[in-house]
Amino acid sequence: MNPRVRAAFQIGVLLAVLAVLFLVFPRAYAFVEMAARELRYLWWLILLIALAIWLIWGIKRKPK
Repeated sequence: MNPRVRAAFQIGVLLAVLAVLFLVFPRAYAFVEMAARELRYLWWLILLIALAIWLIWGIKRKPK
């Protein structure tokens, strides 16, 4: 599996997890809607997404 396919797979998994979370927790979807309307809450959403991406890519890295 080359790095490009691996990255696409990880993004796909992240999107699938988000979709499942939105179905399981409808309040999360309401939060995203509110964040889109209210920019003062949007930075929390950006931080949560950045944390998720960091965790996904950071888990596979080996310490030096």
